[in-house]
Amino acid sequence: MVGGAQSSADRERPGQAQAGALAAGALYALAVMSNPTILEVVPGSPAAVAGLRPGDELLSVNGVLPSDVIEYQQLVDEAAVALEIRRDGAASALEIRKPAGAPLGLRLNASIFDRVQTCDNHCEFCFIYQLPPGMRTTLYLKDDDYRLSFLYGNFTTLTRFTELDLARVVEEKLGPLYVSIHATDPVVRAEMLRNPRGATSLRWLRELLTRDVEVHGQIVLCPDVNSGEVLERTLAEIIVTYPQLASVGIVPLGLSKYGRETTLRVHQPADARADLEIIHSWQEVAARQLGKRLFFASDELYLVAGESVPPAADYEQFDQHENGIGMIRAFLDELDAVEQGRRASFPQMTGAWNEVPAAPAEGYREPRSEYASGDSGEQGAVVIITGEYGASMFTDVLPRLESLAGTNLRVLPVRNDFFGGNVAVSGLLVGADVAAAIRADEQPVRKYLLPNTAVPGGRFLDDVDIADIDAPIDAVPPTVAGLLSGAMS
Repeated sequence: MVGGAQSSADRERPGQAQAGALAAGALYALAVMSNPTILEVVPGSPAAVAGLRPGDELLSVNGVLPSDVIEYQQLVDEAAVALEIRRDGAASALEIRKPAGAPLGLRLNASIFDRVQTCDNHCEFCFIYQLPPGMRTTLYLKDDDYRLSFLYGNFTTLTRFTELDLARVVEEKLGPLYVSIHATDPVVRAEMLRNPRGATSLRWLRELLTRDVEVHGQIVLCPDVNSGEVLERTLAEIIVTYPQLASVGIVPLGLSKYGRETTLRVHQPADARADLEIIHSWQEVAARQLGKRLFFASDELYLVAGESVPPAADYEQFDQHENGIGMIRAFLDELDAVEQGRRASFPQMTGAWNEVPAAPAEGYREPRSEYASGDSGEQGAVVIITGEYGASMFTDVLPRLESLAGTNLRVLPVRNDFFGGNVAVSGLLVGADVAAAIRADEQPVRKYLLPNTAVPGGRFLDDVDIADIDAPIDAVPPTVAGLLSGAMS
């Protein structure tokens, strides 16, 4: 059930972060200089009282056509909001009065209204180059837009960042941001990004940090490329040069069967153990010098290495939970809390727009909905659908979950034949593979539980709707509470 959530715009690896990145790409509208359209009007809101309707096109807000939902939100925070809209081809104007700061109550069809800043890197490990043909167009767009870093938690390399971007980030306090570091050696970084600007673009990271912008970093670890001595240098130089970083997530390279780079290889157990030794060593250095552990390895590295994940204290604030870092520990600790009758907590999704009442746009960091497909049978077990990595976690905890749920549970691991390679996280499960696994499942089933990270908006990445799978499926949050709620309903 443990599966990817949000992060990683540069789509560099098919792991937990990659699952969120592809999901975000499937959901946010990639508008090019287009006016935002209203998808939903919150009942009883100022917008509803004013008569706004889904389908209305926003032409201006207080005389301005905002470039993105960040600017839109600032404009509608005013007590008086003058709107120009177009409905059925006819333009009209209206003014809405409300308490300053109160939400207007509109859900829009896009997060970026002007042109999304695309990525001009050509990283050999970029997962965009490892996608099969025929998927949704939005999944093939490589963005390197700091606004999507702020809104969704996507990682940016800063190779297209500018002075104007820096001024806006600082002035509007657009943090946290998420930056792909990979290596501090300028030659290695430029080669990894296949972009000469990769050698110098980390200067923007220093500028952001010296201006007190909260930034989280990421290293996509490629064996024989930026591992070993290069990793040692990178972690040492981060402590010296970028000590203000809030966290640095270190995640392993992932390769799909569509990859064409012959020089790349995935981690073997010995590689993972060696890299973890380096990371743990520099965690201790950072803790002594900076008062924080700073460096955090992904769950996948521990799974590949055959090692247990660290205790919760080692993850500090779980800052990169959505990047597949600490998901297993958070799940296990939540399970302990539920069993002991304590109030269970789970790391909250990051991102400034997670709790915005106006629901800025589909695909933001808002709580994921639950989806159901088919009718539950009266007999059989509740079956947890998960990727191969998630299945390994359930081996020891399934009896405990059964006891709490008061019903029979079993796990259905789904091999990711769609992407192939070493892609094994739940967030990248696709409809075709899930449907095939269900057809081959001959044991009695009451219902299936699927992590909702795999079906943002009710659709898998291969564009299969959850309702089109002929089986009783509930999509639930990948937490103990979400799983137990689904199992007992």
